[in-house]
Amino acid sequence: MLRIFTDNASNLPPELVDRYDIGIVTIDCFADGETLDFSDGFDGHEYYDAMRGGRVVRTAMPSMGAFLDAFTPVLAAGDELIYVGMSGGISGTAALAQSVVTELREEFPERKLAAIDTRGASLGEGLPVLYAARLRDERIPFEEIVARTNERCGNVWQVFTVDDLSYLRKTGRLFHAAVKVTNTLNVKPILVGDEDGHIVLRGVTLGRRRSLDALTTRYREHCSDKTAPVGIAHADSAADAAYVAARLREFGCVGDITTVMYEPVTGSHVGPGTVALFFLGEGRP
Repeated sequence: MLRIFTDNASNLPPELVDRYDIGIVTIDCFADGETLDFSDGFDGHEYYDAMRGGRVVRTAMPSMGAFLDAFTPVLAAGDELIYVGMSGGISGTAALAQSVVTELREEFPERKLAAIDTRGASLGEGLPVLYAARLRDERIPFEEIVARTNERCGNVWQVFTVDDLSYLRKTGRLFHAAVKVTNTLNVKPILVGDEDGHIVLRGVTLGRRRSLDALTTRYREHCSDKTAPVGIAHADSAADAAYVAARLREFGCVGDITTVMYEPVTGSHVGPGTVALFFLGEGRP
């Protein structure tokens, strides 16, 4: 049996996690000196409203022990394992996961296991996770799943706009190409996850609606398969996410559109008001 693992930054709804039997390694969030507990659910409006009010949220990647605790029982039971995780361009989680896989290969030389860096976060990570899980369910061989999922990661476009660049700046997730952009009331940045998984600037617009249209224009111009699944994530901006989804349908999207509230890990870095679009294209922007 093959088990697929990811981390909670993949932003997958619980029903999809359950349907595809996906294991989750937790990246923690902290505020006011305490670990935030989302075991009873995640109230996105409350979370992002607190950030608007000045609450500072920090994150910490999983420990090696957390990975070992998740992976070791699976391998000891005789199963294979693929971890499909958060971008190494914005987190050390990917490198740590690869170190754990290298260590466990020595302990379980007869098992097949791999760690894949999606170079994405939120549904830019989650869509490749689902892709790997579907390949598993089609009984595709292990090596082919790894190769095809890696290829898929290189073709997931991640384009988004934020209300306030200060969140990305404060947490060090904004790549140097964008650091000179200022927070002017009506100027909205268009950001992407590049081929290395870094967050970089790809343009600016005047006004919120134009920034949302800029996201959907990328889909219209660069989508390689309009039947493929699409992801939309928003940080307490449901109406804007619905607008983006409607525009995608106007542009011929017939694939499933999964719309989610930004999970707390990635959401703490991009900040309230963010809207992101994830779709299959040719290469990375």
